[in-house]
Amino acid sequence: MEFEGTVYKILPVTKGTSARGEWQRQDVVFEMNEGSFTRKICVTFFNKPEDVARLKEGSTYNVSVNIESREYNGRWYTDIRAWRLQPKQEAAAAPMPDMPPIAEEPSYASAPAQVDDLPF
Repeated sequence: MEFEGTVYKILPVTKGTSARGEWQRQDVVFEMNEGSFTRKICVTFFNKPEDVARLKEGSTYNVSVNIESREYNGRWYTDIRAWRLQPKQEAAAAPMPDMPPIAEEPSYASAPAQVDDLPF
C-alpha cells in the first residue's frame, strides 16, 4: 500500500537484541488529509535509521508500507512497516499563464503577388 502524508511527529528510537542480533525501530506519525478529514497513521521503520534521518517534520512524502495483523493471546495487533520513502515531487515549473488573444493578422491582399522560385 502507498499513501502521501506529512510528517507530524518523529518518535524516539527503540533498540534491543534478539536471537538474530541487534535491532532498531523508530515510529513516525504521518498526517493524511482526505477532504475535510485529517487522519494520522503511525508507521514503523525497522532497522532503517538512514530513512528516518532524512525526514523533516512538516514535509510531505510518498510512503510505501506493508500492513500485517497478528494474534497473540486472543488479541490482535496491527503493524504498519515502511519499506520505501520518497519526498513528494513538487511541480517542476510554474504553469504557463493564459495567453492573450491572438490579434487578427493584417491583410496582404493589396500587396503584389510574388512568384515562388523554389525548385519544388
